[in-house]
Amino acid sequence: MAGDTYVTVVGNLTADPEVRTTSNGGTVANITIASTPRQFNRNSGQWEDGDALFMRCSAWDSTYNPLASNIQASLTKGMRVIAQGRLVQRSYQDREGNNRSVVELRLDEIGPALTRNTAQVTRNSNTGAPNGGGRGGFAGAGNGGYQGGSSYQGGAAAGAAPQQGSQPPAQDPWSSTGSGDSFGSFGSSGEFGGAGDEPEF
Repeated sequence: MAGDTYVTVVGNLTADPEVRTTSNGGTVANITIASTPRQFNRNSGQWEDGDALFMRCSAWDSTYNPLASNIQASLTKGMRVIAQGRLVQRSYQDREGNNRSVVELRLDEIGPALTRNTAQVTRNSNTGAPNGGGRGGFAGAGNGGYQGGSSYQGGAAAGAAPQQGSQPPAQDPWSSTGSGDSFGSFGSSGEFGGAGDEPEF
């Protein structure tokens, strides 16, 4: 939207996502991303950590985009992620009755940073329900998690490199066999022009 401030943050989750249900039935996930810049110290000849930015983020489930639920099923403490969203300011009253304001990132997209992780993607089924079957984003066995070291293992087959020329897996979420989803014959008929319609050079 016009006037919104969009931000992209790369960093590590400081804790597991906090997911709660609001009084009106909405589902929201809250996370904090620690983004630490690296600076080269010419005197020591070493890379050093700068001051970390701790960005509080929130994400909501909607009818067709269960982002909060996907975050809960996919992300855990310590994972390195890329997050994109809009900066928003909201006001609230703390337990002592004081009025406070905070600035947070309202997430539009988030996922593992593949420079330091590997992930296996599971596509949501189009059930129209935020918590319907097929929920999950980067799912492994039992929806996996951050499995030690610097690699997010998304399943038993995540470490296996695909062989060139091999067929797509049986459960490839983006494979399509429906007649209405194939673009293989696009332009083969004369409807959009063919080889015979090209001008001579």
